Amino acid sequence: MKRFVSLSEHSREEIGELLALASHLEKHPDPAALARTLPGKVLGLLFFNPSLRTLSSFQAGMARLGGSCFVISPGQGSWQLETRTGVVMDGAAAEHVREAIPVLAGYAHALGIRSFAGGTDLEADLADATFAAMAATLEASYPVPLINLESAIDHPCQALGDWKTLDDLGVPAAGGKLVLTWARHPKPLPLAVPATVVQMAAARGMEVTVLRPEEYALPEPLMERAQGAAALSGGSVAETADRDAALRGAHVIYAKSWASPKHYGDLSAESDLRARYADWTVNESWFRPAAPGARFLHCLPVRRNVVVADEVLDGPRSAVLPQAHNRMWAQMAVLHRMLAGLKKGAP
Repeated sequence: MKRFVSLSEHSREEIGELLALASHLEKHPDPAALARTLPGKVLGLLFFNPSLRTLSSFQAGMARLGGSCFVISPGQGSWQLETRTGVVMDGAAAEHVREAIPVLAGYAHALGIRSFAGGTDLEADLADATFAAMAATLEASYPVPLINLESAIDHPCQALGDWKTLDDLGVPAAGGKLVLTWARHPKPLPLAVPATVVQMAAARGMEVTVLRPEEYALPEPLMERAQGAAALSGGSVAETADRDAALRGAHVIYAKSWASPKHYGDLSAESDLRARYADWTVNESWFRPAAPGARFLHCLPVRRNVVVADEVLDGPRSAVLPQAHNRMWAQMAVLHRMLAGLKKGAP
């Protein structure tokens, strides 16, 4: 595996192999055997944005496999990095990614990069322009395998862990229904997770419904990507603002907030809009009677009693902790496929 940048780059068979390996690693955790998998291999992690699960799960997974990793957070113990092209660097950034990325890649056998959406230019974010430029720099200079740790419109590591979680919970693929619901939040959030969840569930073959206020309809390119995945798998994708209809018969309710495409980058208009939807906090009334047996998922971090009520998050239907733990097993499978076959000493 040369890269793990988007779930859309991998066939269902390839994803199935990764999931099978992740389950094997979880169910047969012989520490000594695992530690012989990636001895001497080094993973570089470049985080332009904060992380708890992605960072710690990669560190823990790499350690369990016998490898090591280093972490760079620009501006926090390392130089601040510039990502824009053609800019006069007379500001805070002391170094450009065009130099930094090849340097880091030369120290590692694989490189992971997290670079969130800018949040001001919807067209640029939908094109994943910043991440794409850094990926191109890596490919052109020092092409070690690349892992997307979350970009403007993709979070494949979250998607793989979520797919494993659905399998572990026994949620059917064909005939299973996943509702991705918008939820209230104090500020506009990136589109990466909602876009990836819809794509993942569609690729799994599920009936996917995006529940949201009209102003929060997902951008067409993201829906088209998910619909393409559904066409290949036999699933379906739809959007609605009708909560009762959306939730009826759901096996899973997955909550996440995201920015309104209609007011993208306009914080004042976005704030006024969000104030209208104070009742979009997921609580037990969302599940009964429409989906009494549905499980609750969220990628975390989550704001209690804003996005979801304590009664749901602390109740038996919540699967957010095993969902988070599955991140490590899924990512270990990716690392195994990427690095276990490299020859000794090969970059």
